[in-house]
Amino acid sequence: MKAAFATLGCRVNQYETEAMIEKFKRDGYEIVDFDKFADVYVINTCTVTKMGDKKSRQMIGRARKENSEAIIAVVGCYSQIKPEEVSLIEGVDVVLGTRNKGDAVYWVNRAREEREKIVEVSDVLKNTEFEELNVEEYRGRTRAFVKVQDGCNRFCSYCLIPYARGAVCSKDPEKALEEVRKLAEHGFREVVLTGIHIASYGADLQGGWNLLRLLQEIDRIDGIERVRIGSIDPQFFTDEVIEETAKLKKLCAHFHLSLQSGCSETLKRMNRKYSTGDYKRIVDLLREKIEDVSITTDIIVGFPGETDEEFEETYEFLRRIELSKMHIFKFSPREGTKAAVMKNQVDGNKKDERSKRLIALDLELEKKFRMKYLGRELDVLYEQKLEKDGNSYEGYTDNYIRVVAESDSCISGKIIKTRTFEDQDGFLKGILLK
Repeated sequence: MKAAFATLGCRVNQYETEAMIEKFKRDGYEIVDFDKFADVYVINTCTVTKMGDKKSRQMIGRARKENSEAIIAVVGCYSQIKPEEVSLIEGVDVVLGTRNKGDAVYWVNRAREEREKIVEVSDVLKNTEFEELNVEEYRGRTRAFVKVQDGCNRFCSYCLIPYARGAVCSKDPEKALEEVRKLAEHGFREVVLTGIHIASYGADLQGGWNLLRLLQEIDRIDGIERVRIGSIDPQFFTDEVIEETAKLKKLCAHFHLSLQSGCSETLKRMNRKYSTGDYKRIVDLLREKIEDVSITTDIIVGFPGETDEEFEETYEFLRRIELSKMHIFKFSPREGTKAAVMKNQVDGNKKDERSKRLIALDLELEKKFRMKYLGRELDVLYEQKLEKDGNSYEGYTDNYIRVVAESDSCISGKIIKTRTFEDQDGFLKGILLK
């Protein structure tokens, strides 16, 4: 039997798909690419935006086109929020929510045997148990994700995730550390800790565990040379936490601090728990304590009530703070959130105009940051060979600058000192020094 997987959305979804793949392989399935003929198609969905829902439906259509007789399982956030809608889509046989992915192979096999539609979506708002999903082998990658946390209690006014993922719950620390040790044994040099609201790690645990303590323990594991944190709430970084993280030898100098707006009034309407002044103070302290630190973020434009003056405030804040990368999103109202029914919704043309201005600013600031490292000797973890360029490999510095260098031998999975010599569109070219 052949199974194919498609993943939409965040790194947590990527991790969970890899975990499901391992379970299907252990059950005897051969894993094939999603655009190939398969007996089973599993689509791990996203519902952060309307586009996420649309893409999920498109993937269902693609699977049905490849094999109209296949079992199609739709799992994840879209299924959790709208199980009935998903179950009515032509061709869908199995509908699972966000806390049922570990049992996906069981429900798929049952649907295949009984040829009956299965809908298993639990009430995640009442579920406080962490679903144990482990990944030991990542296909074709040199860095591995480790999911250590799920759920979110923040309820930002634009976001459905607390309803899709439920309450905060954390992976048992000993199990998390054992997973990292196994990944090191499999040759991985870098791990990325992920979660829905990873700054909340440990809030539901006994024994004084929190994210900082987990990072300190991972820092002691032999074989792992780099540790990254996924997108994180800036409020995690208190003065004490910054002092302690600066001491960690393996923690990468790259933090994705979610901002969402450069205007404090807009942040209040978003129900974010910090001001732009708080954010700037954290960024300044990180830059003071951690050499070569890279700080990236997400920005939403066109949030309800965002006036021209508020947008200009955001633009000027971002221009002054000079982050190394910004991901720009146009506000997308999600049914069931407070923001969807707020007054003064912003016109689509204004969203487009504001988005273009911030994207242009991002390109300018991204290049400015990258140019600081032109001509320097940098440690680069090379990840993969570029298919379109015979002997070129791409990799990343610990502060997440993309570097491309040529090598006659395979360097995937190796950290190599590299001298950069030329700036390209989005990356630096380098020469291997050892």
